[in-house]
Parts: sequence; structure tokens; C-alpha cells
Amino acid sequence: MKKKYIQVSLYILIPFTFSAISLLWVIMTDNFVQYYVKTVRNQTWSFIMWIMTVFLFTYLIGLLITRVLLKPVMALVKKAESLPAFSEQVRSDNKEKGDVEHYSKVFDQIATVLSKVEAQEFFPGIVGHSRIMREIFAQVMKVAPTDSTVLIMGESGTGKELVASGVYEHSLRRGRPFVKINCVAIPENLLESELFGHEKGAFTGATSQKIGKFEVANGGTLFLDEIGDMTMATQAKILRVLQEKEFERVGGTATIKVDVRFIIATNKNLAEMVKQGLFREDLYYRINVFSIYLPPLRERKEDIPQLVEYFLDKRHKPIKLTSEAAQIIAGYSWPGNVRELMNAIERAVVLTETGLIEPTNLPANISGVIKNHVFQGSDTPDSLTIDKRLDEIEKGLIIEALTRTGGVQVKAAELLGINQRSLWHRIKKYSIDTESLKKATKNVD
Repeated sequence: MKKKYIQVSLYILIPFTFSAISLLWVIMTDNFVQYYVKTVRNQTWSFIMWIMTVFLFTYLIGLLITRVLLKPVMALVKKAESLPAFSEQVRSDNKEKGDVEHYSKVFDQIATVLSKVEAQEFFPGIVGHSRIMREIFAQVMKVAPTDSTVLIMGESGTGKELVASGVYEHSLRRGRPFVKINCVAIPENLLESELFGHEKGAFTGATSQKIGKFEVANGGTLFLDEIGDMTMATQAKILRVLQEKEFERVGGTATIKVDVRFIIATNKNLAEMVKQGLFREDLYYRINVFSIYLPPLRERKEDIPQLVEYFLDKRHKPIKLTSEAAQIIAGYSWPGNVRELMNAIERAVVLTETGLIEPTNLPANISGVIKNHVFQGSDTPDSLTIDKRLDEIEKGLIIEALTRTGGVQVKAAELLGINQRSLWHRIKKYSIDTESLKKATKNVD
């Protein structure tokens, strides 16, 4: 006969257990007091013994319950700390912190490791598992199964197309057409024909009917990159497709209905363009259903070591970085983002003759940044408050110190002249991924 189990929540079981113990002691104490008054009122020591017995027994019961509840937690913590992926810093903190604080930090580390594994599993084509990128992955996983229009914003070179592909790969339309079109790469006089298609004889050179991208993407997903570069006339026609799901080919009169999911990307500030009259307000609100902001590389510098390792692994020969070159790469703000980093690494690989990348192999505008202690970027001092500017510099110095010390926080704190606890709080404040920096030491000489 199969046994039946009744599931009881710990929120009910634990309070009920302690309440029952308290009630039991109240009843027993009442009986003891009555017995004490009648028989042994002059024996004070017996009452003291009773109090001590109650205290000791209650303590043992509490200890037993705590041990039962914490046993799986302690086993999990011990197992986690034995894993190679686990931070050495958290292990060393066990002697310095209380159990509650230590367990909390261990669980934070476990959550971080699991989220990185999840990011690697679901987004293998995107390099970079910093906290800010994992938050973006979480947004992608939420919106992907829906048919909502997604607007991806970010500077050039941040990987907007990769994120768009991630949305498609996890959507219900996966396996159906995924059509990409760059609005900048196609001349304006051909863009409308490219999107909607045209009929034979619609214009000079239209010798046959052409199927547009909207028809090709029917039932699937259309990725419109750099929509901010469209003319107002084309924007109006795009708006109609978004709203009515229908259009006509250039030179045609027949209405064509389509079922398309839109993913749109831009490196421009569309809200500001609306104010300037350069972008249709109704189109902006129609495409801004679910927006994802891709941060520039200077705001997620902890991803740089992993990106560098990825670019170096693509080479046919083993290439390493000198410590000084690694510091320069970690400290530079990369206004061209991932694309600029990729080009800089490729250039350095071509120039090096020893298999070791030196600062001289890097572009001059990059190698001069750390030496002059200037953290450059597309943001000018006028567009940043002094607090944000100082935060940017402090974060850069911390990442530089962690890079130089291979991610070991104790040594980095000594290098920076601050105590270890202060460094830990700053790392948490700036969401710096120390594990990625530690991993980067594999490519540092």
C-alpha cells in the first residue's frame, strides 16, 4: 500500500511546535507550583532545580530543532564552498563573519553562479555575464514568449542584433522566418521597395514583381535595425503595418495582410528626436511597448576580460596579454564598445611577434589612457555630474586593481590602500563581477 504524506508548511510547523512546548511547560509548571506549595514550600533549592531543568530542556529542544532545520543548509554551504567556481573570498570570510551573514553571502554567491550558468545555457552567442547583462537576459526571457514589440536601445557596437536574436530564439515563433533589415545600409529610395516589395513596372528598373521583407517575414519575426534613420514618410507606412498588419506593394493596389512580430533597434535617442520633430510621436509610442536598454561597455567593464578571452580564443595560435596591457584594456572606456574592443584585439594579435600582447601593440588612443589616468568615453564632463564622474573613476580603479591582482580582493584592497570590507562594499555597489576578472588571469602573463 502506497504511503500518503501530508505536506505542512514550516511557517506553520515551527511556530506550532514552540507554542506547544510553551503550553506544555505552563501546565507542568502550574502542577509543580501546586505541589511545591503543599509539600516542599521550605525547600527553595527544589524550585531552583525546576527552573534550571525547564531552561536546559527548552534549550536542548531548541538546539535539536535548529540542527534539524540547518543541517541541509550547512550541507549546501559546505558543498558550495568546495566547488572550484566558488569565490575564495567567501570561504575566507567564514572566519570573520557570523553564521547568518556568512550564509547570506554564500547564497548570494550561489545565486550568482546559477544565473551565470543560466545565461551561458540560454544565451551562448552573447559573451558577457555581468550582473547588468544577466538582468537583460531576464528581461529577454520574459518578453520572448509574447508577441509584444521589443525596442532595443543602445550605442553602436553594444550587441543589439545579438539580443534581438536572443528574443527570437526564445520566442514561440522560433523556426519561422527571422528577417533582418538595416535601415541605414539601404538607400532611402530603395528602402520602401525592400520593405513592402513592388509590382512589375512600378518604377524604372522594376522588370518583375518583388516580394518585400514584410511578406517574407509573414508568420515570423522582423528585425528593423536603426529605425531612427528612416524618413518621416517611411515611418508613416511602418506605423500602418504595426497597427493594421497590412500594406500594399509599391505600385500595387491589393492589400496584403501579414502576421509579423517586430523587434526594433536604434542607437539614437528617439524621445529627443520626437521633441525635435525628427521622429513620429505616434510611431514612437507604438514601438516602445517593451524596451531593453543595452549599456555601453564602459558601464560593464567586468565583461571585458571574458570578451578578450573570447576574441583571443578565436586565433589559430596561443596569444596572451602582458599585465600592463591587461590593465590598459580594463581601464579604457571603449566608446566604440564591443566592436572597438574586438578590432583592438585583432590589431594587437597582428602586430605581436612573440605571442605576447604589449601596450605598444594597442592603438595609441587606448594605450595612453591609463598612463594619463583619464577615463574617456562618449560622455563629456558637461553631461555627467561630479558624483557620477567620480563613481566612474573609482570603479575603473577598482577593476584595474582587481585585474592586476588576478581578482584576489585582499591584495586589491592593499593595492588601493583601503580595508577589505570597504572594498567588498564598493564591489557590491558597482556590481563588479570578480570571478570574470579572476578568470582573465589565464590570459595574463
